[in-house]
Amino acid sequence: MKLTEMQTQEFINLLASDAPAPGGGSAAALAGAQGCGLGAMVCALTIGKTKYAEYEEINKAASTKLQDLKNKFLQAMDEDTETFGVMTRVFAMPKNTEEEKAARRAAMQEALKVCTKIPMEMLGYSLEALQAIETIVGKSNQSASSDIGVAALNLGAAVRGAWLNVLINIGGIKDEEFVKDKKDKGTQQVNEAVALSQKIYDTILAGL
Repeated sequence: MKLTEMQTQEFINLLASDAPAPGGGSAAALAGAQGCGLGAMVCALTIGKTKYAEYEEINKAASTKLQDLKNKFLQAMDEDTETFGVMTRVFAMPKNTEEEKAARRAAMQEALKVCTKIPMEMLGYSLEALQAIETIVGKSNQSASSDIGVAALNLGAAVRGAWLNVLINIGGIKDEEFVKDKKDKGTQQVNEAVALSQKIYDTILAGL
């Protein structure tokens, strides 16, 4: 069964078990999906309200973006756990001869690269979602302003969590060019996303 098809309690219990997956990557993806969902909810509570008519199009655009990113995060929840299966298959490879050990080392390098793909994508999703949410701060239903703050916190957790998953995987990769590319791109996205998450949260907090 896919993680996204589980009931909440079932997923959390699985997360709390000795199963190696789902882990932090899928949990980070869920946080991202929650952040997008909350942002989209605020848009939905604003669209169609006369009081916020001048911000109608801004909220519609943000809603469309956040709904799309919510779906991408949900897909990432399952994909992150599925990619762990690649690593599991490498662990099961024989290592009795030098040839087998070499083949296993090569497969491990490829598996580590595969496992960086989804969390790297999540960094981008988080930043895009926060940028969309920033457009509705002060331009959406004031009664739901706290939900914007919670959305920002969830997305801040998502980007940090995804980054940890990137770092733990590239730590074992010997391809220096690959590692540098991911570190450079990831660091820029994480720094921007974390700063934006904090900015949104602080803005909401100051207005309560």
